[in-house]
Amino acid sequence: MSRTVEVAPERFEIWLERFTANNPDGPQRIESVARFDHTPMVVVLVRRGGFAVAVVVDGRIVVHKVGSRHVQSRTAAGGWSQQRFARRRANQADALVEAVAEHLTRILGESAAPAGVVAGGDKALVRELLADGRLASLAALPRRELFDIPDPGRAVLEEAVRRGRAVRVCVTDGPVSPT
Repeated sequence: MSRTVEVAPERFEIWLERFTANNPDGPQRIESVARFDHTPMVVVLVRRGGFAVAVVVDGRIVVHKVGSRHVQSRTAAGGWSQQRFARRRANQADALVEAVAEHLTRILGESAAPAGVVAGGDKALVRELLADGRLASLAALPRRELFDIPDPGRAVLEEAVRRGRAVRVCVTDGPVSPT
């Protein structure tokens, strides 16, 4: 059975020494190590109703914006009302993406060119946001995705920064299989 462990980059060497000392012959093995050492890094978190964007340099949030926009939830209405509410939700989601794009463009103008992107929240909204022409430079950058985050706020933003920078180690438990 495999699992992924997230280790802070500044603690990785110590973690690796301790892991190696505790598992000389198994039963746990490291299958892969994935680093995300890009600095400066842009963090973009978008969910219906909330967003957080930030520029991070060496693990420290340099500039950020956290906000909320109302996006109506689904309703049980049927017929014409259902279609009307669906259009309203779509318009509100578009307004949210536009507001986030404006904030992100503003904070990117205040900092050095980013080297990586951490994106999270609603996949469709993040995809729509990164397709904005003003943010075209972000599309080609290395990306780490965190789509399992809750509604963005300052605490969630800080957690996304921590997880975005983390070294991901895939550890396999159990006996070594014969080759």
